[in-house]
Amino acid sequence: MAEFIKGFGVLIGYFALCALSALAVKHYLSPPREVFRKILHFILLGSIFIFTYLMDSWWMAAIQVLAFVVVVYPALVAAETIPGYSELLIERKKGEIKGSLIAVFVMFFVLICVCWGWLGQKYLVIASVIAWGFGDAAAALVGKRFGKNYIQGRMVEGRKSLEGTLAMFVAAFFSVLAVLAINVSMSWSGYLLIACITAAVSAFVELFTKNGMDTLTCPFSAAFTMILLLPSLGGVHLV
Repeated sequence: MAEFIKGFGVLIGYFALCALSALAVKHYLSPPREVFRKILHFILLGSIFIFTYLMDSWWMAAIQVLAFVVVVYPALVAAETIPGYSELLIERKKGEIKGSLIAVFVMFFVLICVCWGWLGQKYLVIASVIAWGFGDAAAALVGKRFGKNYIQGRMVEGRKSLEGTLAMFVAAFFSVLAVLAINVSMSWSGYLLIACITAAVSAFVELFTKNGMDTLTCPFSAAFTMILLLPSLGGVHLV
C-alpha cells in the first residue's frame, strides 16, 4: 500500500507540474498550435518512466495505470463543461483529450503486462512507447513544416507525407537503438538491424493506421517486432 500511495502521489505531482509548465509556455511564449499539442503529447509519454522505474513490480505498475484512469477520466469529463477548455488544450474535436488518455493508458497497461509481466523485459515497454512517441511527434512536426510529397491512396488517411514518414522512421530508429544499447548486450550490427526493422515497421503501420489509433498500433507493432527479433539475434538482457 505504501508503494501504491507513493507512486500515485508522484504521478499526480508529475502531471500537475507538467500541466502548469505547459500552460505557462503557452501563455508567455505562444508556441505554434501543433508544437503545443506535442508538448502535451510528451507529458503523457513521459509518465511511462514513472510507471516502469518507480514501481518495483509489474503488477503494481499496471494497477497504477488503471487507478490513474479511474481518477482522472471523470475529472476530464467535468472539465469539458468549463468554457474555453477545448481551445485551451487545442483539441481537434470534442473529447479528444480524454479519448487520448484512455488510448495511451490502455497501451501502457498492455505493454506492462506483456513485456514486463509476461516476458520480464521492462526495457521493451520503454522502447515500444518512445518509438511511437518520438516517431509520431517527428512525423507531425516535420510533415506539417516540410511535407511536400504527399502519399496518396485509399488506405492512407489525411495528408501524410513522405517527409513525415521518413522523420518518424529516423526518430523511432534512434529511440529504439538507444534503449537497446543501454539494456541489451549484443553486436552493434544486431542493434542497428533491430532498430532499423522496428522503425520501418512503426513508420509503415503509422502510415496506414486510421482514426488516430496509431497510439495502439505503433507501440504494439514495435513491441511485437522486437520480441520476434531479439532472441534470433542473440540479445541478452543486461539488467
